[in-house]
Amino acid sequence: MTLTPDEKTLDPPEGFTVLQEGKARILQRENDVFYNKAQVVNRDLSLSVMRQFQKVRAAEHAETKRAPKNRRLKGLMCVTPKDSKVLPHLMNPDEIEDMYRTKHDEPDGGDGGDKKDEDEAPRTKPPLKPIRILEGMAASGLRAIRYARELDDVGCVVANDLDPTAVASIARNVEFNAKHSEAAEAAVAKVVPSAGDVRMLMMTHEKMFDAVDLDPYGTPSTLLDGAVQTVADGGLLLVTATDMAVLCGNNGEVCWTKYGAYPHRAKYCHEQAVRILLGAIDAAAGRYKRHIVPVLSVSVDFYIRCFVRVYTSAAEAKLAPTKVSYVYQCVGCDTFESQPVGKAVRKGNSTKFQAGSGPAVPESCPNCGWHYNMGGPFWTEPIHSMDWVQSIKKQVEDNKAMYPGYDKIHALLTTVSEELPDVPLHYDIHSMSHCLRVTPPPMALFRSALINAGYRVSPAHCNPLAVKTDAPAHVLWDILRCWVKEHPVKAIPEKTPGVAILAKEPELTANWTRVNGAFTKAQRDGVTRFPVNPTANWGPKMRAGRPMPGGGMEKQGMTKKQRTEAGK
Repeated sequence: MTLTPDEKTLDPPEGFTVLQEGKARILQRENDVFYNKAQVVNRDLSLSVMRQFQKVRAAEHAETKRAPKNRRLKGLMCVTPKDSKVLPHLMNPDEIEDMYRTKHDEPDGGDGGDKKDEDEAPRTKPPLKPIRILEGMAASGLRAIRYARELDDVGCVVANDLDPTAVASIARNVEFNAKHSEAAEAAVAKVVPSAGDVRMLMMTHEKMFDAVDLDPYGTPSTLLDGAVQTVADGGLLLVTATDMAVLCGNNGEVCWTKYGAYPHRAKYCHEQAVRILLGAIDAAAGRYKRHIVPVLSVSVDFYIRCFVRVYTSAAEAKLAPTKVSYVYQCVGCDTFESQPVGKAVRKGNSTKFQAGSGPAVPESCPNCGWHYNMGGPFWTEPIHSMDWVQSIKKQVEDNKAMYPGYDKIHALLTTVSEELPDVPLHYDIHSMSHCLRVTPPPMALFRSALINAGYRVSPAHCNPLAVKTDAPAHVLWDILRCWVKEHPVKAIPEKTPGVAILAKEPELTANWTRVNGAFTKAQRDGVTRFPVNPTANWGPKMRAGRPMPGGGMEKQGMTKKQRTEAGK
C-alpha cells in the first residue's frame, strides 16, 4: 500500500526489524511475538469484509425507525466490573451510569409505577456509533493497527492478549506507528492494549462490541461461548480455526469433544471443516437465544475463516436443528447423503418442531453395495451471502492498492461468487474416476453433461477438482458409466466398489455437447482461481519463542537439537 507523503521513515530501535503490511508497521525481534506472513490473506480478507459490514450496518441504521433493544444484565446483576479499563472506550459516561443503576436509583423511588408506560413509549433513535472492535488474540497488534489505520469511522480497537510480552509489543508498535505522522497518531490512538484472558473479557462485556475477531493458534472452540455473548445484536463475528487435521477427520474423537460433530475422511473435508465450525458457533449462540447468519466462510491454505452476523431471537434459535444435518458417507465410493437433525412444520401462523425424518439411506449403498458411515452434524444451510460476496469483490477490485494479498483474495472471492449457495458439500471428479479405474473426463465436459441432463453445477473454492451440483449421486455415476463405455477400462478380477458400479447399466445417456455454463467465470475472464503460494512452506509458523536458559529466543524453524544447543 502506498503511504501518504507526510509519512516519516524511522529507523527501528536497536535489535528490532520493521515489518510493514498495508499502513501498519510492527517491530519484530527474532520470534519473541508471533507473526505469520502467510496470514496476510486472512488480514486482507478481514478488512474487506469489515468494510462491507460497516456499509451494511450504516444502511440498516438509516432504515431503522426506533432504537434497537440491546438487553443486558443491569444494576446489581451487571457482570461488567466497574474498574474495567476498556469500558470507557466502549460506552459513554451516561450509558455506564445507566448500566449500574439499580431500581432504588430510579426517579420514581423504585416502585415501578410508570414503568409500563415508559416501556411502551417510542424511544428516540440515537446516532450510529463508530464501530467498536475486539481482537481477542492480538499478538504483535498488526491486525488491530491495520483496523485502526485503514478503516473509516472506528471508535476503538481493543487489542487483547494473555502473554505479557505480546501486550508490551502491542504498546510498542502503537507508539512506533504514532511517530510516523499526525494522521497515524490519531488513528492508532484508538488501539487499546488489553492484558488478560479473552474469555473473561468477552463474558464480562456482554453485547458491547460491534465486531469480534478471534484468530487463535489452533482451535477456537473454547472461545465461542464468550464470543457469541460479547458481540452486539447484528454484529460481526470473525473466527479462524487452524486445527485442520481435527476438522478434516484425522482425529474424529477430538473433533467431537471440541466442536460437537464427528467428521468424515472424505474429499470434501475442507468444506466439511467450514460447516463444522459454523455448526459449533450456532450451537454456542443458541444457548443464549441467539443465532448466526453466515456472510462469508472459506477454507484458505492451512486454515478456515468464518464471518457471521449474530442476532438475538428465541424463535430463530429454535430453528437450529433444521440448519444442521447428519451426513452418511459410503465407505466404498464417494456417494454421500444428508439427513437434517430436525424439521419445522408450519401450519398457518403456528410452527411445530419435530425430529428429522430418516433414515435417508438404505443399509447398503445402492451404487456400490458397501455400507455407510454416519458423521455430523454439519451446517447444511448456505455458508455465504452472495450479495455480500459480490459487494466485497467489487470493493476489492476498485481498491486493489489497499490489499497486499490482492491476487489471492480476488481469486478466492471470484471462485466463491460462482458456488451454488444451497448445495452443501461437493464431489471430487478425479476421486470418482479413480474408483472406476478410468482417466477422468475433462471438467468442462463433465459439467456440460450435468447441465444437459437438467441439473445445476458449479466449482467450489476449496478444491480445484470439486463439482458442486444438485444432481443425485446416481446421475453422476451414470455419466461416468457412459464415459467408461467410450473409454473402456481393463477388467478387474476382484470385487471392488468400481466393479460393482460398472456392473450396472446407466439409466441416463450422457450428452457431451459443450455449453457455456460448463466454464467458470474465472476461466472466461482469465482469472487464476488457485494462485500458487509465493514461497515454499507457505503455512503456519511455530508459536512465539520462549526465552532460553542460555539467552536469546527460540526461532521459527529451530529443531530440537538446535534449541538444546542454543540453550547451553
